[in-house]
Amino acid sequence: MYRKIDDFIKDWQHNSAGTIAIMESITEDKKYVAIVEGHNSLEFLSWHLTNAPLFFCGLIGQSLNVQINPSTPPTTMKEIIDEYKKVNEEVVNAVKKLDDSSLEKEVDMIGQPTAIGAVLRMLIDHQTHHRAQMQVLLRQAGLPVPGVMGPTKEQSNA
Repeated sequence: MYRKIDDFIKDWQHNSAGTIAIMESITEDKKYVAIVEGHNSLEFLSWHLTNAPLFFCGLIGQSLNVQINPSTPPTTMKEIIDEYKKVNEEVVNAVKKLDDSSLEKEVDMIGQPTAIGAVLRMLIDHQTHHRAQMQVLLRQAGLPVPGVMGPTKEQSNA
């Protein structure tokens, strides 16, 4: 749980930079790769991570100044990345409207009273979870896997 706004912002910016690196590794011809047919593809996960902050920020009473339709992804990875970058900036802007003491205020998290600082931690954990899935899919697709929490196998052997 976060107790300081600045701590969240630093973590979010670091975490989001890793997510952008992963998205930028996805090529148009491989964006539909999934672990097996019918599961989440690289494109789906990228769009999901672009939209998820709207849900989490809504839980804490902060709206993001973006115009996206979660059910209609853009047609290219570049467009998804551009939208993700806008959302990323808006998360920072929204959280800056809070103060440290508000992080302990409880909100309704799907029927469970949860501190705003904990909701923000879940936002980052959620992104990290899906980003890890995307790293596996990148390798499965034969695409470069950026090291976002340390070097990848390919980077450590270089």
